[in-house]
Amino acid sequence: MTTTTIAAFDFDATLTRRDSVVPFLRRVAGTSRLVGGLLVRPGRVLPAVARRDRDALRAVASEAALRGVSRDNFDRHAAELAVRIIHDGLRDDTVARLGWHRQQGHQIVIVSASYEQYVRLVGDHLGVDDVLATRVEFDPAGCCTGRLVGANCRGAEKVRRLSEWMRSRGVKRGDATIWAYGDSNGDRAMLEFANHSVWVGDPLASVAPTV
Repeated sequence: MTTTTIAAFDFDATLTRRDSVVPFLRRVAGTSRLVGGLLVRPGRVLPAVARRDRDALRAVASEAALRGVSRDNFDRHAAELAVRIIHDGLRDDTVARLGWHRQQGHQIVIVSASYEQYVRLVGDHLGVDDVLATRVEFDPAGCCTGRLVGANCRGAEKVRRLSEWMRSRGVKRGDATIWAYGDSNGDRAMLEFANHSVWVGDPLASVAPTV
């Protein structure tokens, strides 16, 4: 039986040095519009904060910052942020580990709550096989509605999206060896799903993993 090895990487603070979501929202909308958009939605923001509901906060922040933005402007800002991340925002240790997986012929996928457009550009630079990330909706006229397409890609949604991706490629869970890399509570479900989980809060000790 042939076993498929998959390496699943979180993005923010796993492959990157820091968060990318808030900088992207500020880049697109400006700080004043982002903050103002949140302040005029207290009925959604305050309960989400009280519950520490990051999914609800992501939905309202996306709407506040991205609603009405044209696809061209969205893509331009995504490309600019991707260039910045590639230039000086990537972690040397986890990028080196990703490169090791690529040299072994493993399938590599980024599974991230960050926005798909810029994560995919960084993923292309890193040579990954696919990117599973949070997606936003555009209307037929090419304007962002501010709504998410599907769920925010964190927590259990990461496992659901990764499982769906595997099925689309004919890979059964029992026939796969999965490595998962993450740094936050939003990655725990994916780490528990994996055969080999790597918490990357601290720098990795070596390029090649030890089992």
